[in-house]
Amino acid sequence: MENKKENFSEWYNEIIDLAKLSDKRYAIKGMNVWLPYGLKIMRLIDNIIRDNVDNKSFQEVSFPVLITRSQLETEFEHIKGFENEIYWVTKGGSEKLDIELALRPTSESAMYTMFPLWIRSHQDLPLKIYQIVSVYRYETKHTRSFIRVREIHFFEAHTAHVDYEDAERQMSEYMDIWSSIAEKLCLPYNIDMRPDWDKFPGAKYTLAFDTLMPSGRSLQIGTIHEYGENFARNYDIKYLDINGDLKYVSQTTFGLSERLLAAVIGIHGDDTGLILPASIAPVQAIIIPIPGKSFKEVLDYSGKILSMLKDINVRAEIDSRENYTPGYKYNDWEMRGVPLRIEIGSREMESSTVTVVSRLNKKRLNISIKEINNIKNMLNEHDKQLTLNAWKMMEENTVFIDDINNIPMNKDVLIKAYWCGSRECSDALEQKKDVTALGTLYNLNDSGKCIVCGNPGRLSMFARSY
Repeated sequence: MENKKENFSEWYNEIIDLAKLSDKRYAIKGMNVWLPYGLKIMRLIDNIIRDNVDNKSFQEVSFPVLITRSQLETEFEHIKGFENEIYWVTKGGSEKLDIELALRPTSESAMYTMFPLWIRSHQDLPLKIYQIVSVYRYETKHTRSFIRVREIHFFEAHTAHVDYEDAERQMSEYMDIWSSIAEKLCLPYNIDMRPDWDKFPGAKYTLAFDTLMPSGRSLQIGTIHEYGENFARNYDIKYLDINGDLKYVSQTTFGLSERLLAAVIGIHGDDTGLILPASIAPVQAIIIPIPGKSFKEVLDYSGKILSMLKDINVRAEIDSRENYTPGYKYNDWEMRGVPLRIEIGSREMESSTVTVVSRLNKKRLNISIKEINNIKNMLNEHDKQLTLNAWKMMEENTVFIDDINNIPMNKDVLIKAYWCGSRECSDALEQKKDVTALGTLYNLNDSGKCIVCGNPGRLSMFARSY
């Protein structure tokens, strides 16, 4: 396997292949096949997302994949932001369609034509819905599994509110939801207010959740958008308020994608393979029976341990594959990122114990089966350490710069600097180091002199991005 530090890009591609997460050999570039193990991990991520939004009174929906041209063109700024990425359907069978149809690049245009039919009065608000679907974008840049693809596994939440203040409260709720999701995935991040030229088309402002990959490049792993009345005015989404006056709704959205999986792979993995957070590991503990004279009894004992683990809601399996040595199995499951390995031989059987090996630090611990509940604590400790390691990596590769001439040129890092917010100063930094403005750090009132022009600026982040 490639060395992660020396060649992150090749390591990343190789581990996706070795762990059988997806297969990029499908006939259409950027449309990859989800393999069983990768799909199981993604489904567990989806479950975390669902649990968090369901607890905040969101309702799941499922909209059609096709959108008419007129639906898309209702909001000019929105369609302008996606016009070069849209897949158009122009024929039905052999006949040319009277109305051109698009594969959804995102679902504002589809959903907001329905909102006026659903929203009549203030009693219908807030409206909070979401879906987890595939969206399609004709990506012309270099595609990369889970990072830049043409068919995207996508979560999108959409809300409508009585006024801007209530929509702002929703934006705060998104922050809480995101914090819980990121904690489960053990991911570090900054919250960056995107510059106006990089905000979502049609939004008043965009907040992005950006993490840092070991390559030194930033990866956007989530966004929330405040729309105000921008879309409501174009799609005529109105309601009768408590006084009987007709008003436009205020709207927000929240988007996540399979980039969450990309971040988990890249940030947590090592030269041995994946390291999965326990929350999304399809197998949290793998039981490896050790062959010997009493192997049948060892298998029976392993089955007993499996039942005990399932009773405490640990996702566990027994690797009973024949013709594979224990050593091969150790390496195989380490490569798949399973948090804990449980070794069981005749010695463990006779002493009513199991030997537990941590994927993260390789430490071995022999425990009595009476202490089997400690496996849950070990999984929690696994995630805590994974989180600490991830934040440490990000912090060690973040550099504060107060002089444009001090930008490190020999490696990619996350740059923190004061910035006035102008496009000109952002372009000057890009020419110096080939970094782009991720935006100002959200909810920080820290101010100083812009690193380029010297005018008043706010603390901001810059990086090369995927």
